[in-house]
Amino acid sequence: MGSHDHHGHHHHDHADHSHAHGHDHGHGHGDVHAPANFGKAFALGITLNIALVVAEAVYGYVGNSTALLADAGHNLSDVLGLVIAWGASIAARRAPSGRFTYGFRASTILAALANAVFLLVATGAIGWEAILRLREPEPVAGVTVMVVAGIGILINGFTALLFASGRKDDINIEGAYLHMAADAAVSLGVVVSAALIIWTGWLWLDPVTSLVICAVILWSTTSLLRGSIDMSMAAAPKGTDLAAIRAFLLARPGVSGIHDLHVWAISTTETALTCHLVMPAGSDDAFLMQTTQLLKTSFRIDHTTLQVETHPDNGCALAPDDVI
Repeated sequence: MGSHDHHGHHHHDHADHSHAHGHDHGHGHGDVHAPANFGKAFALGITLNIALVVAEAVYGYVGNSTALLADAGHNLSDVLGLVIAWGASIAARRAPSGRFTYGFRASTILAALANAVFLLVATGAIGWEAILRLREPEPVAGVTVMVVAGIGILINGFTALLFASGRKDDINIEGAYLHMAADAAVSLGVVVSAALIIWTGWLWLDPVTSLVICAVILWSTTSLLRGSIDMSMAAAPKGTDLAAIRAFLLARPGVSGIHDLHVWAISTTETALTCHLVMPAGSDDAFLMQTTQLLKTSFRIDHTTLQVETHPDNGCALAPDDVI
């Protein structure tokens, strides 16, 4: 992936693609908006989390703390989540080949979906454990648990920060971010409840805290789940103003009508558009290139395909609005 690193610098600012012709689709050069330096964030996050899992498993076993052992298992699912998100972000940079004419760009959508499902499963497991422990609370090795969970807050919080900058533009990075942030919250809950248990002796605080954390994770996961399902269903990415795109295309010189407009996500950071334009006077390459460039700068659409039709009544089968 080293060869693509130099593309990483123009990730948000779509206006700086000075080449005014839309030939940059299909050449497979990693014009991926997620900056390449997330590779370091993933590697660091995975390393730190594996270390945390080992520490929690050892101390959970020694200190007879089911809370720590459960957290170790949960952090292991995070390592898996990070690996999936990282794998997808690397796969997305591969050149198209064979039947995969878009390359593996869409793997980032699958990874975001997988991470959302992972979070739900992990939350269910923590919730189930908490309900069982509400029925018969167990004593907790308070201080040990607090120290190890405290380290967990630092590691997960730090890893979450590594991904914080990219989460607005890439739902795959957001999946990694949410995983880490959720974990920092779980660890914080463990520390607070352990402190309160030492102070009050109320063992039920531990499971109650777990349930509160579950609710928080579920609430934060819903947008990730919805976003990744929408993308899987070829919905226009969030923030795409379809009415504005329709108005923009209709306002282009020589365009008397448009139909069969489709906008969908190729990956979690790239968007494609196809449309039929009715242009009685015909069109030329300059018009197409300029329109493509304007769609890129104004609407963040990276991959435009336009079909020009010169007769409004040519009977294009896709013209009616109810035909896809």
